[in-house]
Amino acid sequence: MAKLFLHSFQSEIGPIRTAATEESLVLIDLPHENSDYFDRWLERQFEGHEKIDGGEHNFLAQREISSYLVGDLREFSLKLHLIGTEFQRKVLALVKDIKYGQTKTYGQIALAMGQPGASRAVGNANAKNPLPLVIPCHRVLASTGLGGYAGGRELKKKLLELERAARSLSLFE
Repeated sequence: MAKLFLHSFQSEIGPIRTAATEESLVLIDLPHENSDYFDRWLERQFEGHEKIDGGEHNFLAQREISSYLVGDLREFSLKLHLIGTEFQRKVLALVKDIKYGQTKTYGQIALAMGQPGASRAVGNANAKNPLPLVIPCHRVLASTGLGGYAGGRELKKKLLELERAARSLSLFE
């Protein structure tokens, strides 16, 4: 039987839960999200897997996420397994390449994909990011300002401030 490793830890932003296979990290659950989402997503994607506490990929994720949240880490080295549609994976691959302290808009991501009219679809794909922080969807902004974030707008602001990516306070109003 295949194994799915589960872990939770307290972070600078509150409790975080992670899930990993023996090969890679598959899910990060931030504080303030729907608490049922984590369990439902795992059940849908990994039905029949034996659930076990721990896992080396989860422990490495805890170390790296904790270092990131205190400003000591700028680039993650975690091995990831991204689950989603082909479109979602393409969007998130571009989002993953946004450097620490930089931002892009949904429109810029759509344009980079060769689909300039797909800003809304890019936003929807970004909202379904199963690996926030590591795939830095908080670095993607709406053309009119901050935009949404699954962890909440306040957390998005805090992460952008941590990275000093915010150019002015008016961006957050």
